[in-house]
Amino acid sequence: MRSTRARLLEAEQKQARKLKEIVDKALLEEKLIIENLLHPPEEPLSTSQKISDKVASFGGSWGFITSFFIILISWILFNTLAPNKDDFDPYPFILMNLVLSCIAALQAPIIMMSQNRKDEKDRKRSENDYLINLKAELGIRALNQKVDFILEEQVKVLRESQAIQLEKLKKIEGKLVNRSEKN
Repeated sequence: MRSTRARLLEAEQKQARKLKEIVDKALLEEKLIIENLLHPPEEPLSTSQKISDKVASFGGSWGFITSFFIILISWILFNTLAPNKDDFDPYPFILMNLVLSCIAALQAPIIMMSQNRKDEKDRKRSENDYLINLKAELGIRALNQKVDFILEEQVKVLRESQAIQLEKLKKIEGKLVNRSEKN
């Protein structure tokens, strides 16, 4: 019959192997998530996407507003102060209204294209956030598995110890009964 110490040592080694298996499994599950977070896929931008991003970034800046305001004031001043033969857009500035309408008509869809790309980037960021949360959940799940396993192993060891103690108590009781019968 093996000693109690040998059984306890064997149980601890078995427990350590099981914990190692749980850790290895958790690492394998997290590998894909970590790989996606560390190396997000790069998307090549087409020329039109690059242009739309630059137009959108300039079109929504103070530089654009200031330069556009200066051009409009210059346009109005030139056409009101220039002699009649030099002005190309007399008051009510119909040509200027046409140019402004064309700029707005072209600029709006370009800004929308850029905004759609930014929405796509935001969607990918939210997917990364989801993956991070999933990774945390897997870590918590692995910890719970480890704790459950440790508790199960401790209960087994306690039951085995209790069974051994009961055997010893029965032997002691038997010896006491034999002594009391002899006396």
